[in-house]
Amino acid sequence: MVQSLIRNKYRATDASGAVVLRGKQKMFKLKEQFPFVDADGNEVFEVTAGGIIDVAGNYVLADSQTGENLVILDNDYSIFRDTWKIRDVETEAKLAEIISRGALVTLARNVLPFGELIPHKYEITDRDGNHVGWIDGRLSLKDRYDIVIEDTSNVPKEAVVAAAMVIDAIQGN
Repeated sequence: MVQSLIRNKYRATDASGAVVLRGKQKMFKLKEQFPFVDADGNEVFEVTAGGIIDVAGNYVLADSQTGENLVILDNDYSIFRDTWKIRDVETEAKLAEIISRGALVTLARNVLPFGELIPHKYEITDRDGNHVGWIDGRLSLKDRYDIVIEDTSNVPKEAVVAAAMVIDAIQGN
């Protein structure tokens, strides 16, 4: 996943370099909005904040064609550890979790001058806390992330990719 140099606009590619998803944060909105399109430019889903300036709250990922809510992205903000849960819309049961790796790194990112230049590193776990993948930031002018999901049997991979983009945009990188 690569962020545009100018604004919160993202492009996710597969291992061969083909675009699989593009998303961008809508500017000047009271509620955060992130529309996503597929490689052909078709709207596939949108993530919308549950409230105004919702830094530590809920975001809903909805199907753009049907308007059906698919999952909730729930942020448990802490200066020591970033934790995002992907929850079922109906039952609110946890489907997956994205957790920052290392309290010292997260603390440094939040309190040091230019701490935002330290790349994010997250572990992706399933509903039972089992490791299924990771998100690793790379140091570069544009935010770049490698997103690896080793076991997608119980983890909604599209929601993980969308969450990675939302996390980067919301946390001011």
